[in-house]
Amino acid sequence: MPFSLGQRWISDTESELGLGTVVGVEGRMVTVLFPATGENRLFSRAEAPLTRVIYNPGDKVESHEEWSLKVTEVEEKDGLIVYHGIHDETGKEVSLRETLLNHNIRFNKPQDRLFAGQIDRLDRFGIRYQCQLLRNKLATSDLLGLQGPRVGLIPHQQWIAHEVGQRFAPRVLLADEVGLGKTIEAGLIIHQQLLTGRAERVLVIVPDTLRHQWLVEMLRRFNLRFSVFDEDRCVEAYADNDNPFYTEQLVICSLELLRKKRRLEQAVDADWDLLVVDEAHHLEWSEDLPSRAYRIVEALSEEIPGILLLTATPDQLGHQSHFARLRLLDPDRFYDYQAFLDEEASYKDVATAADALASNEPISEDIINKLIELVSEKDISETITLIQSKDADKRHQARQALLQELLDRHGTGRVLYRNSRASVKGFPQRIFNAYPQPMPEQYVTAGRVSAMMNKHLDTAAKVKQILSPEKIYQDFDSGSASWWKFDPRVDWLIDFLKNNRSKKILIIASQADTALSLEEALRTREGIQATVFHEGMSIIERDKAGAYFAQESGGAQALICSEIGSEGRNFQFASHLVLFDLPLNPDLLEQRIGRLDRIGQKNDVEIHLPYLKDTAQEGLMQWYHKGLSAFEHTCPSGHILFSEFSSALLDSLLLNDETSFTPLLEQTQLRYQELKLAMEQGRDKLLEINSHGGEKSTELVRKLASRDEDTHLIGSVIRLWDIIGVEQEDSGENAIVLRPSEHMMFPTYPGLPEDGITVTFDRDIALSRDDIALITQEHPLVQTGLDLITSSETGTTSVAVLKNKALPAGTLFLELIYMADASAPKSSQLYRYFPPTPVRILLDQNGNNLSDKVSYESFDKQLSAVNRHIGSKLVNAYQTALHPLLSQAQAFADKELILLTDSARAKMTTQLSGEQARLEALKAVNPNIRSEEIEHIKTQISELNRYLDAGQLQLDAIRLIVVSHA
Repeated sequence: MPFSLGQRWISDTESELGLGTVVGVEGRMVTVLFPATGENRLFSRAEAPLTRVIYNPGDKVESHEEWSLKVTEVEEKDGLIVYHGIHDETGKEVSLRETLLNHNIRFNKPQDRLFAGQIDRLDRFGIRYQCQLLRNKLATSDLLGLQGPRVGLIPHQQWIAHEVGQRFAPRVLLADEVGLGKTIEAGLIIHQQLLTGRAERVLVIVPDTLRHQWLVEMLRRFNLRFSVFDEDRCVEAYADNDNPFYTEQLVICSLELLRKKRRLEQAVDADWDLLVVDEAHHLEWSEDLPSRAYRIVEALSEEIPGILLLTATPDQLGHQSHFARLRLLDPDRFYDYQAFLDEEASYKDVATAADALASNEPISEDIINKLIELVSEKDISETITLIQSKDADKRHQARQALLQELLDRHGTGRVLYRNSRASVKGFPQRIFNAYPQPMPEQYVTAGRVSAMMNKHLDTAAKVKQILSPEKIYQDFDSGSASWWKFDPRVDWLIDFLKNNRSKKILIIASQADTALSLEEALRTREGIQATVFHEGMSIIERDKAGAYFAQESGGAQALICSEIGSEGRNFQFASHLVLFDLPLNPDLLEQRIGRLDRIGQKNDVEIHLPYLKDTAQEGLMQWYHKGLSAFEHTCPSGHILFSEFSSALLDSLLLNDETSFTPLLEQTQLRYQELKLAMEQGRDKLLEINSHGGEKSTELVRKLASRDEDTHLIGSVIRLWDIIGVEQEDSGENAIVLRPSEHMMFPTYPGLPEDGITVTFDRDIALSRDDIALITQEHPLVQTGLDLITSSETGTTSVAVLKNKALPAGTLFLELIYMADASAPKSSQLYRYFPPTPVRILLDQNGNNLSDKVSYESFDKQLSAVNRHIGSKLVNAYQTALHPLLSQAQAFADKELILLTDSARAKMTTQLSGEQARLEALKAVNPNIRSEEIEHIKTQISELNRYLDAGQLQLDAIRLIVVSHA
C-alpha cells in the first residue's frame, strides 16, 4: 500500500478508534496514530487491515474545528488529499487538507462504510439479512414463548400455557392432578410472559424444600435464571438497595421468609408483574380467621397484577379454602361463599350440555332446548341447524362453536384449570411386583437393642426406624461387616439387574447412605455399572449422574436415588422402578412412581418391591396396595386417607399385629371407594373440556412439532455460529459441543461457557439428557448470536460479482436492506403487529426496483465474492452512479413503510377490537371477565396507534453487484 505521512486511514478491525493518521513509515512497517483515543498501532505495510479515507464530490466532510464543507473538488498533492468546497455556514469557498479532518469520524451508516472502502465478506451480508428475517419471524410467531422450553409437547400443558400466557396480567389457579405438569405449565406461562414483554419482574413463592427444585427447573427447562432469596441473601443485598427485592428481576423465596413483617413489606413494595405460589392448598382460610400464610399471599395479590396459584388438590383443606384461593385471584368476583355454592349448583346443566357436544352421539331435543336457554342472549338457530346437517364437517364445526360459547360463558374455566388422568389420555399401565424376603437375624438383634434404647421416641419416629432396618443395624454395630453383605434384598437386586442387563433400572431408597451402600455392593460384588443421586451432591454432579444413566451405550444400567431422586427429575426413558424401601407417605410414593409414570412414557411401568416378610415393611406394602391401590393407580385421595388413618396405621406397623391390621385394611378400602366415587361424581366436565383444550390443543402441538423439524432454522443457526467463529464438534446422538474459539468475530459470546456446552436440535434427546441444551429459535444462545450480528456493523456492506453473459459486462445492481420499525416499550406488544421488518430493495442501474421479480435466494446463489481491495475499486468506479440510486431506493422503501404500517394497523385493530368486543359481550353473562382486561385493551389500541404513527426506516445493509463475464 502507498503510505505517506499525514494520510488518513481507518482500521477495519477497530473502527471505534476513529480516524487515524500515518505518523511513521519505516521499512515494511507503518505506524498509525488515532488522535481520538491517543492510541498508536504498528502494522505490516503489506497486510495492514486499513482502509484509506477519501471523500468524493458531493460528500460532506468535517474539520477538527467542527466546521463542515460540501466537497466540490478533490485534489491530490504529494500523496495527500486536499478537499475544496463550500463552507456550510458562510457559503464561501474553502479548502481542507485531510490532515485536518475531524478525528472522531466513524463510518456507521452502511453507505458511508461502503464509500470508505469498509467492505465485508459476501457471506456476512447474507447472514445479517437472515438474522433480521429470523428476528422478524420469531416476533410475529403465534407460538412465541412455547417452542423454546425444554419440555415435552403435551397437549393440555401447551394449551393452558397458550391460553393463559397471552393474557394481560393473568390471574389463574392451576390445579392439575399429580403428574400432569403444573410446574411445567407455570414455567411455560412465565417464559411466555417474559419473552413477550408482558412481565419483567416475577416473584415465585414455594415451600422451603422446593426452592432448589424450582431454581433448577426454571434454568434447565426454561433458561430462566432465578435467584433464591433467604434472610442471608436479603441482608447481603441491603448494601445495594434499601429493598433487597429490587436487586433481582426473577426471585424465588419461601413463605417462611415473608412471615417476617419487614420482608413482607419489602416484597409488597417491589413492583412485581407476576406472582407464582406453589403448593397453594396450604393457604388455609376461614371468614373469621384466615391463616398467616393466606394473609401474606393476599397482601401480595392486592399489589401484583398477575397471579398463578398451583395446587394438585384444590379441595384438600375443604371447599371453603378452595373458594378462598379463587377469592385471591378476583375478590370482586368471588366475594361470598354461599353465592359461590349456589352458582356451582347451576353448572350441572351446562356440563351435561357440554358433554353432549363434546361426544359424537346425536344431540337430543332436550339438550338443544337447554343450549338455546343457556345462550339465550345470542341467536344460535343457524348453528343448531348445522348440528343436524348431513355434512360431517359442518356438524363438527357447529358442535365446536357451541361448545366454545358454553366455555366462554359458564363456570370458572377462565380462572381455574384442572386436568385429571380421567380426562387426559396417554398414561402407561402400572404393573406391581412384590418379592418377599426373609428377615436376617442381624436385623432382628439390632432391632431389639434399638427398641430398648429408643423408648423415648414417638410412634412415627419408631416406625420410620423399623422401616429401614439397615439404618438401625449401622447405628447398632458400625464396626461390623456392611449390611449389604447379608441383606437378601441386595441379593435379589443383583440377580434382577443381571437378568435385565439391557434395561435401564431406577432404584429409589429413603436414605442417601443406603443409596451409596447399594452402589458399592453392585460394583464390588458383580461389577454392575450404577451411579448414585442424592441430596449431598451438587447440581452439576447430579446432572452428570443423570446423563451417565441416560446414555444409551456405555452408560449406567442403574441409577440409585435417595428420596430426593423422586423430586423434579424425569427418567421416563426407563420403565423399571425398584423401590428398595417404602416412604411413610402416599404422596411421596406417588412422586417416586411419577418419575417414570408420566405422559410420554412409551412402555408399561414395572414397579418392583423387595420387602422383608412379617415386618412393618410388609404391613405398609399391604396398606398401600390393598387399601389405596397406590402402586397400580394414582390415588388423589392418598393424603386424606393417610391423615384419617395415620394414627391407627402407625400403631399397627409398630405392633406388627395382623389382628389389628385386618380391620384397618378393610376400613381403608371402604373409605377409599367412598372418596373415589365422590371425586368421580364431582368431576366438572365443563372445566375438564376447557382445561385440556380438545382438538385445539392437538393442533397446537402439531404446529409446535412442525417448527421443531424446521431444517432451514437449523442450517441458519449453524451458519450463524460458523460466521461468528464458534467451534462446533459433533459429539454423536444428534448433539454438538459448542466452544469459544480464538478466532471469534466478537471478544465474548454471552451465555457460551468457556469450557463449552453440548446442544441438540432434537427435543427427544434434550428431554432424556439434562446435560444437553435444546436449541430453538427462542434459546438465549440463538438470540444472543442474532443480537451480536445485528447490533454490530457485521455484514452492513458487501460487493459481489454476477457472472451472467446474458447481461452486458459492467452492468450495475444495488441491493439495499432497510429496517422498518417503530420505537415502543416491549410491554406494548407492538412487535406482534409491527416488529422490526427487513425491507429489501433491488435496483438496476436505471433505478427500477426488481425485488418483487428477483428473489433474494435465487439472486444470492448467482453471486461470487471479491476481495476487499477489488471491491473498493469497484465502489470508487461506480460512485457517481450510486448516489442517485440511493435516493431512488429511499423512495421505494418509504412506500413499503406506508404499506407495512397500514397492514399492521389493520391487523392490530381487527384483533384487539374484536377481542375487546368479545370480552365486553361475555362480561354481560360471565363475571369471570375482569374489567381490567377490557380497559387494558382500550389503552393498548390507543397507544399502538400512536407508536405506529412514528414508524421509521433505517438503511441496515447495502450490496453493490457488478456483472462480469470473466
